[in-house]
Amino acid sequence: MSYIALVTLVVRDYDEAIAFYTDALGFELVEDTDRGDGSRWVVVRPRRAGDGTALLLARAKGGAQNASVGAQTGGRVGFFLHTEDFAADHARMTAAGVRFLEEPRHETYGSVAVFEDLYGNRWDLLQPK
Repeated sequence: MSYIALVTLVVRDYDEAIAFYTDALGFELVEDTDRGDGSRWVVVRPRRAGDGTALLLARAKGGAQNASVGAQTGGRVGFFLHTEDFAADHARMTAAGVRFLEEPRHETYGSVAVFEDLYGNRWDLLQPK
């Protein structure tokens, strides 16, 4: 069966993006390959994702791509990070400087709080019921 392997996230700088996703969010760096033309193939994913969907961090090139950094979903939550321990991950991420836009909510579908990545893209930290 087919599945989505990678989702591109346009970033300002490879190294600052790698640092945020690995240090603040706890992702693992899967690949960082120099492509020889000043660009790199950089892949990160949540540590427990196995072969699940990963992020391709692509450095912006040119005006249109630079303008999309942090606004790839038009201000909507565009990424959903599932957790098995909402309280622990929320506390760890807060201590690492992740900016949450709201207090945790406990909805019928689970515990959730919206946060921003280092560029302003909105994410849900979500522990489904």
